[in-house]
Amino acid sequence: MRTLAVVPAYNEVDAIGRVLDEIRRADPELDVVVVDDASIDDTAAVAREHGAIVLGLPFNVGIGGAVQTGFRYALAEGYERAVRLDGDGQHDASELPKLFAPLLRGEADLVIGSRFVDGNGSYRPPLARRLGIRIFARLVSFLGGQRVTDTTSGFLALDRLGIELFAREYPHDYPEVEATLIALRSGLRLSQVQVHMRERETGASSITFVRSLYYIVKVMLALLVASLRRYPRLEGARR
Repeated sequence: MRTLAVVPAYNEVDAIGRVLDEIRRADPELDVVVVDDASIDDTAAVAREHGAIVLGLPFNVGIGGAVQTGFRYALAEGYERAVRLDGDGQHDASELPKLFAPLLRGEADLVIGSRFVDGNGSYRPPLARRLGIRIFARLVSFLGGQRVTDTTSGFLALDRLGIELFAREYPHDYPEVEATLIALRSGLRLSQVQVHMRERETGASSITFVRSLYYIVKVMLALLVASLRRYPRLEGARR
């Protein structure tokens, strides 16, 4: 099956080359598209030098818009599977086989690389972030009818149904939590696998203290709205 790696990137010139090389080592058969979210550095040029297809956005649309652009490309080009990795190097491409395994066994339409499936995992976020992650996970689990352990992970794999859904429905502002709920309420079968997340080595996180407060309020409201919406079940969904 044709598989596409979607890598959103904004000003990741120091990391993007290593990310792409790691993807190639993990799976040389993967096609790779870098969605350059109007970077002001040489992210796009470095990505092309490392063999990626580059979709350059004319202005900055944020992580959600960049990711959805990648999924729309996957849908338009007829890919049967897609995986999303961030361009900052925090996701370990050597763990891609773990994400693909439930798809290949026909057990899931969406596989999330979670930091918390295994209670003994090595990821130890600050207390405030840890509490936020737990609150969102419990809310999505309650509203979606399935236990979810990590709703803020951006490391995920999808089959064709997942690609179709996220090409059409994908939040643009801090999207991961709401996207997980949308997937569950649309009937996608969700699986989770334990993965390791690295600390960011270059660049800076877009989530400052002030933005974190906005993030919490915005996501809570978004989940409320999403829980009230009716999402049509995708044709072929078996959940």
